[in-house]
Amino acid sequence: MIEFATGLTTMGFAAAGLFFLRFWNRTNDVFFAFFAAAFWLFAINQAAVGMLRLREDTSFVYLLRLIGFTLIIVAIFSKNRVVARDQHMKSGHRRPFSVWSDKRRESRNR
Repeated sequence: MIEFATGLTTMGFAAAGLFFLRFWNRTNDVFFAFFAAAFWLFAINQAAVGMLRLREDTSFVYLLRLIGFTLIIVAIFSKNRVVARDQHMKSGHRRPFSVWSDKRRESRNR
């Protein structure tokens, strides 16, 4: 029964990776490519645990999971930075995006 659940989880991770790959093909946004790679790493992680009967705290398996979550965090931070920069440029500012310059400007206007 555990092998079935492990295979089902592996398939779910791989399917999620394929969905994100399809979104990346449509939008050409790196955000989705990072998520696709992360979910494929999770699928490889789950398959290694199930097929090789490894413990989940083994360094090799843990490293795959750590890399996957790091990819997700990098994707979120990079997407938020791009959105903030685009909003900054749309508001009519000519200088590059800087959080500190906006805070200084606000403190001067008070």
